[in-house]
Amino acid sequence: MNNENNKPEFLFDKVNYKILIVGLAVIALGFILMSGGGSEDPNVFNGDELFSFRRIRLAPTVVLIGFGITIYSILKNPKK
Repeated sequence: MNNENNKPEFLFDKVNYKILIVGLAVIALGFILMSGGGSEDPNVFNGDELFSFRRIRLAPTVVLIGFGITIYSILKNPKK
């Protein structure tokens, strides 16, 4: 029996997994940018901090870019 015939084959190549990890890191960065905004005193509402550009525009855009990167890593065909 030849061991080369029984060698497990991964679904993606190494490049695909690297791009996938980058995409997951970008998604995690987007969720980190969304976090926070709470106040120490529950009676105080700080709308400027909660509804800032970072949480409303930048973080969701970064998450969507991360999803785009992960989709690209799945669809990329390194054989070409």
